[in-house]
Amino acid sequence: MTRLDETASGVFVIAVTPFRADGAVDFQSVDRMVDFYLGVGATGLTVLGMMGEAPKLTAEESRDVVRRVLARVDGRVPVVVGVSSPGFAQMRALSDAVMGDGAAAVMVAPPASLATDAQIVTYYHGVAEELGDTPFVLQDYPLVTKVQIAPSVILKIVEDLPSCVMLKHEDWPGLAKISTLRAASDAGARRISILCGNGGLFLPEEMGRGADGAMTGFAYPEMMVGVCRHHAAGEPGRARDLFDAYLPLARLEQQPGIGLAIRKHILARRGVIADASLRRPGAKLSAADIAEVETLIARQEKRLGEIG
Repeated sequence: MTRLDETASGVFVIAVTPFRADGAVDFQSVDRMVDFYLGVGATGLTVLGMMGEAPKLTAEESRDVVRRVLARVDGRVPVVVGVSSPGFAQMRALSDAVMGDGAAAVMVAPPASLATDAQIVTYYHGVAEELGDTPFVLQDYPLVTKVQIAPSVILKIVEDLPSCVMLKHEDWPGLAKISTLRAASDAGARRISILCGNGGLFLPEEMGRGADGAMTGFAYPEMMVGVCRHHAAGEPGRARDLFDAYLPLARLEQQPGIGLAIRKHILARRGVIADASLRRPGAKLSAADIAEVETLIARQEKRLGEIG
């Protein structure tokens, strides 16, 4: 597999981890899920992300899931693997393993203990030293990590560390951060790929600010693929029309606590995975929750018919 570089663009779907009702990993659903994501036009996949229930997997299961995804992908698109860990030893071990299996890059989020700009820069210097020449994605998700990374800090990391090839931008609000980073690269700073998260909730605006695409999860990844394609074709209006049809469902998925349960419910409803279960502990949808999802799906299908 070709390693990830600064030119990456499009939609890297954050993959869910399918489980059976008894909590075991459902590897047959992993295969269907990969086929589905690639079938709707994903240009890459990301596994063991925060919405992939990675902390609920054993070390052995993590390796097995990555290997199964890589085997099914079979080199068709790059696969990024989340390797964030409290300690560098565990991070390096998982990184070495998945890169040896054929991953294209790894993704690293900062630990919550980082309180200053200098600490953040020092931490990622340590990451780069541990990972060697392995390309890595800097995950900027302060709503979860509680670590605020200023644009100047990102630019310093990018300047110092050639192995940092992508920013997973998930700040909120964060549109000004994209503009600042792109203005810096236009002025001569090294340009890296910026793929955005938050379930695609701000994707049209992020693309307008200079993002290269999305790295996030949503039960309808074809929406994000379509938005990126229309934007690249110089059709921002059509991109927004498509986005608007899915916005209520994207918004519903962003609810803390039950968002992933909603995503898995829809994926199971679509036949992508066999069971919507989250591994314990995990949220379960009530009858009222499911009724709301079904109402929005019906309205979304109607809107899609109207825009053609």
